[in-house]
Amino acid sequence: MLTLLKAHIGTIAVLLILVLIVALIIKNIIKDKKAGKGSCGGDCSHCQAGCMHKN
Repeated sequence: MLTLLKAHIGTIAVLLILVLIVALIIKNIIKDKKAGKGSCGGDCSHCQAGCMHKN
């Protein structure tokens, strides 16, 4: 088992970094959603989602 980990340490490190980045992105999206920020920036004239949020 230890030799398997040593053989793939680079792959494991890259995977952990990617998981961390994705987790931070998701955390930021959740924080923005709780703060009421929309994905289109609140400018309904340019919103392609039908401006689902109300100001």
